[in-house]
Amino acid sequence: MPAKKKFGKPERKYNQKRLVVRRITTTMPEIDTSNLDERQVQLLEEMCILLDENDKKIGADTKKNCHLNENIDKGFLHRAFSVFLFDNKDRLLLQQRSDAKITFPGCFTNTCCSHPLNTPSELEEKGAIGVRRAAQRRLKAEFGIPMEQVTPNELTYLTRIHYKAQSDGMWGEHEIDYILFVQKNVTLDPEPNEIQSHCYVTKEELKELLKKADKKEIKITPWFRLIAETFLFKWWDNLHSLKEFMDHETIHRM
Repeated sequence: MPAKKKFGKPERKYNQKRLVVRRITTTMPEIDTSNLDERQVQLLEEMCILLDENDKKIGADTKKNCHLNENIDKGFLHRAFSVFLFDNKDRLLLQQRSDAKITFPGCFTNTCCSHPLNTPSELEEKGAIGVRRAAQRRLKAEFGIPMEQVTPNELTYLTRIHYKAQSDGMWGEHEIDYILFVQKNVTLDPEPNEIQSHCYVTKEELKELLKKADKKEIKITPWFRLIAETFLFKWWDNLHSLKEFMDHETIHRM
């Protein structure tokens, strides 16, 4: 199989005499963002981590370029995470995404879903510590959870899933998604630009929510549905013994 190209990053080739650095450039589509939320458009400039299908970094590109269906069709794949936060009553914290969100606005989903950035602290891979740092950052940004209330070491990294989904004709997701669990009572102060509503649910309440989604009464993000239909309830049944479900070798292709 031919090697994947690195987008927007130098490709290094070695010969016997010297190191040759060649920069590969990619022409990106021009996108009109004037009808989108200003704050969410600013976030499109964040740099995500581009991957091959084995979760190896091959470069970096903007959040905007990583989420355009036109680029996803070319093979763009980036690193992401999904946090599932439970309180001490074993209830799962859900959010309904703000209508300002560019992908999957208004959809119900798990506690927090986002991306580690192409920065030294969030690129660190040992024990997925970079991803866990990113999750701590986004829990603060979205839910206002104080950084000291959920530390990276308190987030349990279970496994990874690989999925692709279109939000609309222009935007979509193509991610290797790290699944992170934590159980703790926390202080919530949601950011309205990120979250329009939130609630804690029991297993039975989530099952009812999924039935409503089946009837098109509400919308649920595709990654949350995939996780709920495969692993979630088994993990939920074993919140106090999750180590036996940790699988850092497998990337589940969904």
